[in-house]
Amino acid sequence: MITFPTAIRIAFLSSAVALAGCGSMSSSTMPMMGNTTNFGASLTASAEVPANDSRGGGEFTASLNNDTKLLTWRVTYQGLSGPATAGHIHGPAMSGANAGVVVPFASTMSPIEGSATLTASQIFDLRAGLWYANLHTAANPGGEIRGQVLVK
Repeated sequence: MITFPTAIRIAFLSSAVALAGCGSMSSSTMPMMGNTTNFGASLTASAEVPANDSRGGGEFTASLNNDTKLLTWRVTYQGLSGPATAGHIHGPAMSGANAGVVVPFASTMSPIEGSATLTASQIFDLRAGLWYANLHTAANPGGEIRGQVLVK
């Protein structure tokens, strides 16, 4: 027996698959809650370029106010090889590629919270999955954990 919440999920997934087949999604078809779009990423050492053997991990969550263009984020992490020395959002880059810093984190203490007003081109790259978040340590100055930021 399919429950009502399961039926809603199936209908939503079916709609998303149908939209994906259209070739591209406009911002009006992106998953939104009211006037916000939600994003997330799991930060791992294996996602770094190059990958490393850190046992650290973390989560990046963010929401974009589509009216004001304000991105608000929260990063939590644990198990790094030492204190985080820097943290950023980078882009544009696909998974497996590196890019420059788009937005630096003001603090590296978990939880990291912040916000920034984005430009139209930054919003395009963010929605296209071309941004990633990462944290650096002294043992891994190029980045210890990283995650590709995707629409949730």
